[in-house]
Amino acid sequence: MKSLKTYSIPFTGLKLGKHQFEYVIDSEFFKEFDYSLVKKANLQCQVELDKQETMLILNFHIFGNIDLPCDRCLSEYPQPMDIHEQQVAKFSEEEIDADEEIITLTKNETEINISGLIYEYINVAVPFIATCGNEGQTPYCDKDMLDRLNKLSGGDEQEKSADPRWDALKKLK
Repeated sequence: MKSLKTYSIPFTGLKLGKHQFEYVIDSEFFKEFDYSLVKKANLQCQVELDKQETMLILNFHIFGNIDLPCDRCLSEYPQPMDIHEQQVAKFSEEEIDADEEIITLTKNETEINISGLIYEYINVAVPFIATCGNEGQTPYCDKDMLDRLNKLSGGDEQEKSADPRWDALKKLK
């Protein structure tokens, strides 16, 4: 099983300036996290680490596809992702307020693990309503499921079988 140790960047041996790192984010990555929204993925993560004397600036570019269940037809489809994020890590002995979204690194730390950041950026980018596209228009859409749902919803039948006592009240409008 792939360990999250792979996503640790040892910054102590790096010279000042920009450094590039690349990672593959797949299903094995998400198995390390309990209760993840994402189970299957085929993503590339490019990290540019800008090492300065007092801080590290991490620029993330995550792109590729994640597999999500469609909220309409329940079939699995590939959701394209293109994420750009930045994280700042400062070297300091005192703790910085948590609401500033800055990671604090002590002088004794030699590496930074970015697996939690990558996981968070991907899960936050998952669409609130995941759909495979227009109903029945994509190759991933389960048309049989949509037909069953439409039949069970019975929208037209409910209007026809409405209680006739309400008809008198509708006339009052």
